[in-house]
Amino acid sequence: MTDATSQTHWRLDRPAEGMYASELPARPDRPVRTFLPTDYQPRYPYPLVVTFHAAGGTEESGSKLLPRVSRRNYIGLTLRGLHPDGRGFGWADASTDDVTDYLLAAVEQTRRTYHVHSERVFLLGVGDGATAAYRAGLQLADRVAGVVALNGLMPKPAGKPLFDLRTVRGLPVFIGHGVANPVVPYSTAERDFRLLYAAGADVRLTGYPTTQKLHAHMLRDVNRWVMGGVTAGRGLMLRAGV
Repeated sequence: MTDATSQTHWRLDRPAEGMYASELPARPDRPVRTFLPTDYQPRYPYPLVVTFHAAGGTEESGSKLLPRVSRRNYIGLTLRGLHPDGRGFGWADASTDDVTDYLLAAVEQTRRTYHVHSERVFLLGVGDGATAAYRAGLQLADRVAGVVALNGLMPKPAGKPLFDLRTVRGLPVFIGHGVANPVVPYSTAERDFRLLYAAGADVRLTGYPTTQKLHAHMLRDVNRWVMGGVTAGRGLMLRAGV
């Protein structure tokens, strides 16, 4: 995810591992929570994982997911859902333009402070946050390194094509889904897999013995996938028993 105007003079000290709160200067209603890994090395270009939390969450709850995936391998960034939903915030009514604007501004701000690999920006969404990750990832398919959708579903087209076939072809996508999910049935994940596969995306679907809750093996597999540990071929569909 590159920008010709990017400021690449990131800080050269070594901040401690942990969460760092900030906000977009022009939009104080759009907070940003950054996770720095253990033994952060400022001269190493880290992959960046941007997390979109589930419905009813906040940037704080979303940021708690990042250390569960890996405390060492990447810088994490969590955004807040764009609309209050009674319990917290959600992404259900967020437009593609609003999501991508928020994402791009937050990534750019992070790159000005920490050493992020410009071509290793991954989007990770949980529940309705997965829909937001799909929205941004499919819109910016030529600028992101991959999309991770956990227990979520693809957005429905709203009067125009959901994605450009020319840019989605080859886009890495990891779909992790609970086979007993009562909110978003596993068949929905299978449908999304088939749609993305037909479009030429490099998509993997794995089912886990869980409901809509995240499974420990799901997070383990996300870490391996993001770091390139999974070298399976295109169109791989796995299903774990309940």
